[in-house]
Amino acid sequence: MIRSLFTGTTGMNAQQLNIDVIANNLANVSTTGFKRSLTDFQDLLYETIKVPGSQTSTDTQSPTGILVGMGVGTGAVTKVFSQGELIQTQNQLDVAIEGTGFFQIQMPDGTTAYTRAGAFKTDSTGRITNSNGYILLPAITIPQGANQISISNTGIVSAILAGDTASTQLGTIELATFINSPGLSSIGNNLFTETGASGAPSTGTPGDNGYGILAQAFLEGSNVNIVQEMANMITAQRAYEINSKTITTSDEMMKTTNALV
Repeated sequence: MIRSLFTGTTGMNAQQLNIDVIANNLANVSTTGFKRSLTDFQDLLYETIKVPGSQTSTDTQSPTGILVGMGVGTGAVTKVFSQGELIQTQNQLDVAIEGTGFFQIQMPDGTTAYTRAGAFKTDSTGRITNSNGYILLPAITIPQGANQISISNTGIVSAILAGDTASTQLGTIELATFINSPGLSSIGNNLFTETGASGAPSTGTPGDNGYGILAQAFLEGSNVNIVQEMANMITAQRAYEINSKTITTSDEMMKTTNALV
C-alpha cells in the first residue's frame, strides 16, 4: 500500500506536467510560427520480487517472475515541427516558409537564433528585422523611398528604388536547417537556439534540395490543433483523477488495516 501511494503520486505529477504542456500549446494557438509540444512518458524502475526464469522446482522455472512497477516519469517534451497553416496578410514584408528551414536572426549579444516566424519589419536604418528589432541574417537593407518590395520563393529580395523604373536586387534570404530540429532550445519570442542535440546548422538558398520555399505576404500559423489538444486535456484530466483515486484507495486500505490493531 505504501508503494501504491508513491506510484499514484508519480502519475499525478506526470499528468500535471502534461497539462502544463497542453496549456502552453493552447495559449499559443495564434502565435506565428509556433510549434506544439508533446510529452513523452516512460515507466520507472521495477521492484523484482521474483526473477523471471527462477527455479520453482527441480524441473520448472517461473515463466514471468514478479516485477512491480514504481510509477511513471517524463522522458521528454518534444517539439513537433510539422507545417502550420499559411495565412495571407497582404503585408509585403511578411514571409512564410513552406517546407523545411528557419530564418536566421542576430541576437543583441551577436549570437544567432532561429525562427519560423517571418513577420518582418524595418528599423530606422532600413534593415529587415523581426518584431523585436533583431536583424535578419544575412542583413538586407531597404533604401529609403524604395517601393514594390518583392521577395521571391527562392529568397531574392528586390525593390524599385526612388527614381528608378526597374527593380533592383537588394539581397537574398537564406534558410538554416538542422539534422535534429526537435533538439533546438526554445528561448521565447518565437526563437530557437542551437544545442548539442540539434547539431550545427546548415545554411542554403530556399528551394534548394532540403530547404523549403518562401511565400511573400503570408505568415505560418501555429500547428496547434485545438480539438486534438482539448481531447488530450480531457485524457490527462481523467488520468490525474484516477491516479488520485489510487492514493485515496490506498489510504482507505491503510485505515482498514489500522482498525484491526
